[in-house]
Amino acid sequence: MTEAKRAGDTPIAVEVSANKRYWWCSCGLSKSQPFCDGSHKGSDFNPVEYLATEDKKLFFCACKATKSAPFCDGSHK
Repeated sequence: MTEAKRAGDTPIAVEVSANKRYWWCSCGLSKSQPFCDGSHKGSDFNPVEYLATEDKKLFFCACKATKSAPFCDGSHK
């Protein structure tokens, strides 16, 4: 598998809504970071689904090196 494109150097804060599905971009090519816009089509990458269980602010990974996808784990440092 090829390496994901780094989409940013800091996590992206998102206010998620309970019971809503979010699709995190794992390839780094999406123009709608941190979420998938279909730019991965034809590659080895697939978006990562996240179902929010409550309304809250979460920090999604932008560097695409996280070991806890879709969330930032500090790998960008």
